[in-house]
Amino acid sequence: MKIMIRDKQVFLTVALAITLTGLLTNCSNPSKKTNGSTTGSTEKTEINTETASAPSAPQPTDTANYNKIIHALANGDTTLRWPVKKQPYPQAGAILPNKRIVAYYGNLYSKKMGILGQLPPKEMLAKMDLEVKKWEKADPKTPVQPALHYIAVVASGTKGKDGKFRTRMPDKQIDSVMTIARMRKNMIVILDIQVGLSTIEQELPRLEKYLKLPFVHLGIDPEFSMKNGKRPSTSIGTFDAADVNYCSNYLAKLVRDNHLTPKVFIVHRFTQHMITNSKNIKLHPEVQIVMNMDGWGEPSLKKGTYYFFIYKEPVQFTGFKLFYINDLKKAPNHMMTPEEIMKLKPQPIYIQYQ
Repeated sequence: MKIMIRDKQVFLTVALAITLTGLLTNCSNPSKKTNGSTTGSTEKTEINTETASAPSAPQPTDTANYNKIIHALANGDTTLRWPVKKQPYPQAGAILPNKRIVAYYGNLYSKKMGILGQLPPKEMLAKMDLEVKKWEKADPKTPVQPALHYIAVVASGTKGKDGKFRTRMPDKQIDSVMTIARMRKNMIVILDIQVGLSTIEQELPRLEKYLKLPFVHLGIDPEFSMKNGKRPSTSIGTFDAADVNYCSNYLAKLVRDNHLTPKVFIVHRFTQHMITNSKNIKLHPEVQIVMNMDGWGEPSLKKGTYYFFIYKEPVQFTGFKLFYINDLKKAPNHMMTPEEIMKLKPQPIYIQYQ
């Protein structure tokens, strides 16, 4: 079976880019441009994290409607895999499955890591608005929840001072992403972690102050979890169900302790080994787990990867990633449309553009 991989060279630029100045305030002042790119100022970026993109008041979970939606997402599957059996009803205010999340992915230090860092904020958001309209047309019954999926911990090609081969983004840059999110009503932010030779236990708690905000959610990338001790990009990494459960337990406690609405938790996957013992992943009413098909390639390859590694190993919800550049590299040089993705079993409720 042919396995897709993602472009590995992009993460090598991030550690070097950290040394550049003026980048952190680009997104808080997007009106200043030079040669089509945003330029920074020396003015300190401040955001009001208490009010930024605050969600509307939560409504109680309508269990009958929830059952109706998840059965519709199964899209006529007859194998009894979907919808997932015995999953808990979410607490009030849950995003899924009432809305479909459409996210732009990337890092502000690199134009190669995704659309989030490739364009100035206003131009990027205008492009996202067009994608949102496409999804609203393809599935009028499901409202679209726009999101910024930001890589807050980036696997690096250099060891760093502690030898962990990962770079933690500074708070000022994360704050800049929050500032961009405030440019759209009720936009959410997903903070993604690539641990390198670190561990999820070392990286996740550092983001807690952001995850306490009601509009901030979590993503983890097994591809760059190098439990074999090798440098990131030399092989595809892995997380076990125990790592996923650590994160979901952490988020569930955070929701309970801070009286938050449920957190969305994105787990990337495009090979078998990226997630081991998936049957042992535990579900919580405070957390909504999305297994996101994260590979690039031609439509037939992407659909095959979705079938083998997402469809055949149900967890809770599913996602599908689209690449503006890499999906066009091979014939038929075509990025899948919302209408094509809606034919998948189950229908993805999370869509990510890179």
